[in-house]
Amino acid sequence: MMIELKEWLEKIGTSGGTGKTPLLVILGPTASGKTALSIELAHENNGEIISADSRQIYREIDIGSDKLPLDANRCHDGITHHLIDFVSPEETYTMGDFKRDAEKIIGEIHARGHLPMLVGGTGLYIRAITDNYSLPAVKIDPEFRKKLYAMNKEDLHKLLEEKDPITAAKIHMNNIPYVTRALEIIEGTGAPKSDQTAESKYNVFMMGIQWPREELYARIDQRVDLQLQRGLVEESKMLIEKYGANSHLPSLTSLGLKEFVPYFNGESTLEQVSQKIKTATRQYAKRQINWFRKDAAIHWIASESLDEI
Repeated sequence: MMIELKEWLEKIGTSGGTGKTPLLVILGPTASGKTALSIELAHENNGEIISADSRQIYREIDIGSDKLPLDANRCHDGITHHLIDFVSPEETYTMGDFKRDAEKIIGEIHARGHLPMLVGGTGLYIRAITDNYSLPAVKIDPEFRKKLYAMNKEDLHKLLEEKDPITAAKIHMNNIPYVTRALEIIEGTGAPKSDQTAESKYNVFMMGIQWPREELYARIDQRVDLQLQRGLVEESKMLIEKYGANSHLPSLTSLGLKEFVPYFNGESTLEQVSQKIKTATRQYAKRQINWFRKDAAIHWIASESLDEI
């Protein structure tokens, strides 16, 4: 796979390229090592990183999203990062917003003579760019959303299945904000979101990190333990008290946040919360793996090969 990446990098630097802006995509499930790999490749290839993580966009959700600390120049380890820590938890940031912002930044990075790198595990964010989703500027409709939020998640997902089965197959029923937004787009345009694609704007090379399942789960467990040591309890308490435990804000659906509500209500122990977060994160990683597995364009690198890069 690294030979294929090398060939692609060599090709985009010559007249043999496609003429499209090059875009290196690094993806994989949570805790797979995307960040470390992306920083290493950015150093080697004069790259700048655009985060494709739907939780790291939010300010104040730092430990829970495993966000990198950035300096005043938005850099970490000398590498410029974009679309991290810039949205208030009170705001709703849509996939259309991400596509608009990411495409603008990709163009700016390329104009500087640097390599744009899209890095993350939010599959819909990545697909919005690589598959060039044509996302209309459908405004948020509070009244329509109120009706949807009154439904249970099973009925809500079933409604999306009836209106747009292709999109429904890609979004888990637990991801209520994405299900809601997909229905809102249908309501606003009269067309399913799955119909709104176009030819890619970019010369894309996608690489994914693949771990044996049990090793990945062990990495997830270790990361949760470290997050708790770093102050996840205190961060979650602050966010819940500030924005409300029962809010429908997408930011408050983050893993490692909603699981704390019973603990703060005196209904569970910290150990029980820890296990719930680990279980939920494992389930999320499994959904990410299943999502990415469907894309034949991804070049997979085995975890044991990371040291060779």
